[in-house]
Amino acid sequence: MLAAMLLMACMDAISKHLATQYSVPQILAVRFAIFTLFALALARPHSLRAAFRTHHPWLQVTRSLIIAIEVGVFVLAFRYLPLADAHAIAGIAPLLVTALAVPLLGEHVGPRRWAAVAAGFVGLLIIIRPGVTALDPAALIPLGGAFLWALYQILMRRVSRDDAATSMLYMAVVGAVVMGSLAPFFWRPPDAEGWLFLILLGVVGSLGHYILIQAFRAAPASVLQPFHYTVLLWATVIGYLVFGDFPDTWTIAGGVLIAVSGLYAFYREQVRQR
Repeated sequence: MLAAMLLMACMDAISKHLATQYSVPQILAVRFAIFTLFALALARPHSLRAAFRTHHPWLQVTRSLIIAIEVGVFVLAFRYLPLADAHAIAGIAPLLVTALAVPLLGEHVGPRRWAAVAAGFVGLLIIIRPGVTALDPAALIPLGGAFLWALYQILMRRVSRDDAATSMLYMAVVGAVVMGSLAPFFWRPPDAEGWLFLILLGVVGSLGHYILIQAFRAAPASVLQPFHYTVLLWATVIGYLVFGDFPDTWTIAGGVLIAVSGLYAFYREQVRQR
């Protein structure tokens, strides 16, 4: 799980580098094309019909569209924000899942988890500090991405009967089709270095997802979930070493509060399930 989070942070750093030169659809068209090859190899289908067999075809397509847009939103966020700042704001996503599970899944959320959600939003306000400093509109981009990621997680629960390889294949193919259809309108011919980083992005992203799947096969989600927040640490280190960015004290404080709130909400969910 630690290795997967490190690869995800590296993927975000590559995306940030590419976003200064190429459009989001072009970057993601190459990334999803490589991811499709990876997903097909992982599924090892005897036929394409078998590989795409699902109990929830429309939910799979909707979920895949949401994740394709969400990835694009975060690539755009990395163009304008340091990696650590974007990830600190995006850390609100697990708390949004808790809140959205009430109207969308009919789940019951107790007062302690609602308190954790409220504390997480306080952490978010500490980071963006509206009214204290001029609100950076770029800060709203990862917040929108966090909402899309939370919605994606909710839909993942709805399609949990499907095989993980099938879900990945839908995500890869839908993303490749959507971004591939948009890319020609924004295409800028990459040079040798551009192609190197575009291909590296697809390989690192695919490898990160593969290792993540292996982690969830080897250990329960309740064991692995807390390690998800190490992506904020990796993003801070990589952002500083590669781009010279380091979050200010308020961003660190808000990010820590969001992470602690998310971990507490997850802990209470595990207690409730037991």
